[in-house]
Amino acid sequence: MKIVFMGTPDFSVEPLKELVKAGHDVSLVLTREDKKRNRGELSPTPVKELALSLNIPVLTPSKMKDEALIERLKSENADFFVVVAYGKILPKVILDIPKFGCINIHASLLPEYRGAAPIQWSIVDGKEKTGITTMLMDEGLDTGDILKQYEIEIDKKETGGSLFDKLAVLGGEAIVDTIANFESIVPTPQGEATTEYAKMISKSMGEIDFNKPAVEIERLIRGMNPWPSAYTRYQGKVLKIWEADVAENISELPNINLSENYGKIYSFNSRIFIICNQSILEVLSLQLEGKKRMSAKDFLMGREIEQGYKVGI
Repeated sequence: MKIVFMGTPDFSVEPLKELVKAGHDVSLVLTREDKKRNRGELSPTPVKELALSLNIPVLTPSKMKDEALIERLKSENADFFVVVAYGKILPKVILDIPKFGCINIHASLLPEYRGAAPIQWSIVDGKEKTGITTMLMDEGLDTGDILKQYEIEIDKKETGGSLFDKLAVLGGEAIVDTIANFESIVPTPQGEATTEYAKMISKSMGEIDFNKPAVEIERLIRGMNPWPSAYTRYQGKVLKIWEADVAENISELPNINLSENYGKIYSFNSRIFIICNQSILEVLSLQLEGKKRMSAKDFLMGREIEQGYKVGI
């Protein structure tokens, strides 16, 4: 098949690789504009880097309704446009160009988690499974008819980063399989959304509210790993929590009273605990501002926790 590929971040790289590996003619790639990095240097997107290494022409349009762009896309005579986390909305005039339509790869089991950050929110919300959906794009936001779905389980210790990697690989396999079987697939309407919109993650979303149960906080910690990370404050410094568990047998922990104010931190036998809503979070891996990430045991070798200090202030 002849394909125009549209994508931007790391998540889009594997599908592009797999399409080329499968022998499809990817004749053109569209991606976001280069970004300024340190010292003002321009840095290409991961998709642009891969496309250039494969000698595929790349466009970085600023406007999708540009007449010259539309004419260029028409001239490709593509069977499909494949869109993976491109970051721009395609107008109907572009959606109507390819022979068989525009296929989008979305990192959820639609109609769950329409939106920008389905991977993180599936972890934060405690879902047991997720997957990849390939769909025919329409003018809505992740509302097109479903072509195929590919399901995986979410591990109990899954992080946003580890699930991202798994779904990126699955996305590559999914798009090749979907195109190979396209003629036999009957597109299925999605129906109404079954979860809240998966809004884009911001840094502030990683701030921990210890008024919530430990089980919810532990999921937040995993979902926000590696970015923006889950964090609180300890003695005026940002304290990132990278890994945690819901503490069990809490009656055996000395000097800890669940009726005390949420957010108080304690150490015991080289372990760190924080009081949450009717539960206790055990901190396994953490990073104090200006220091490297380390285990709770290593953290306590270099300093003492101020017992009962209320974090977050």
